[in-house]
Amino acid sequence: MSLHPTLQPYADAWTHSIDAISEMVQSLAEGEWNRRTPCPGWSVRDIVSHVIGLDCEMLGDPRPIHSLPRDLFHVTTEHQRYMEMQVDVRRHHTAPEMTAELEYTVIRRNRQLRNENRDPGTTVRGPLGSQITLEQAYRTRAFDLWVHEQDLRTALGRPGNLDSPGAYVVRDVLLEALPRVVAKDAAAPRSSAIVFDVHGPVEFLRTIRVDIQGRGTLETAPALGPAATLTLDWETYVRLACGRVTPEAAADRVKTEGDQDVAAAILRNFAVTP
Repeated sequence: MSLHPTLQPYADAWTHSIDAISEMVQSLAEGEWNRRTPCPGWSVRDIVSHVIGLDCEMLGDPRPIHSLPRDLFHVTTEHQRYMEMQVDVRRHHTAPEMTAELEYTVIRRNRQLRNENRDPGTTVRGPLGSQITLEQAYRTRAFDLWVHEQDLRTALGRPGNLDSPGAYVVRDVLLEALPRVVAKDAAAPRSSAIVFDVHGPVEFLRTIRVDIQGRGTLETAPALGPAATLTLDWETYVRLACGRVTPEAAADRVKTEGDQDVAAAILRNFAVTP
C-alpha cells in the first residue's frame, strides 16, 4: 500500500530529517546531550525527547501521566505545558536509553507509514485534544522535525540539510503565515506592499499586499515601489520565524529598505511558532 500522494512529500521530509537526527545523536557522549540548543529552554536531550514523544503520539500511544516542576521558566502557556510533558518525563534518561527509544520509535513509525491507508482528510487527535486532519498532522510533523534537526545541528556544530525536503515544507508553512504577520500583527499600512527577498540554499521573492480593508495576501509578483523590502538569507529567515533568534541579534544579517518603522514592526512580530 503506497501513501496518498498528498501525504508522500511530508512522509519523505520526516524520513529525511529523522534519519539525520538519528545519525547525529547515535555517537554523542553523555555530556553532549546536555548542550543548549537555540530552542528556548531545551537541551539536545530535550529536543530528542520531544521528537520521540510526538512520534509516539502519532502512533496513538497514551500520553505520559506526569507532573511538571513549577520552576520551568520557559513554560508559560498551555501549549508549552502540553509539549513539555513528553520532554520532562525523559529529562534523566541516559544516552543509551535515549538512542534506544528513538530507534524503536523510528522503526514503529516507518512501519506505520508503510501501512498507512487512511484518507488525508481523516480526523486525528492533535495537540491539547484538538481535532486535525491526517494531512495537517503529517505536515506539522515534517515542519517540526526539520526545525528541530536544525536546532540540533546548531547545538552540535553540524550544519547541513538547509535545502532538504523538510526545508521546502517549512518554507511553505512559514509563507502561509506571512500575510497575518504583515497585515495584522505588524499592522502594515493599508494599500501597501511589503517585499521579502530571501537568498541561500532555499531562495524566493514574495510580496505581501495589504488591501484597503487591511487584509494581507501572498503574491509571487514583485511589487513596484513597496513600502518596505526585507532582504535576508534563508537560515536567518527560519531562525527569526521560529523564534530562535531576536531581530536585534540578527540585525547584521537583515537588510531593510523603505519605511524603517514598518520593517521593524514586521521583524518584531516575525516569530510564528508557538
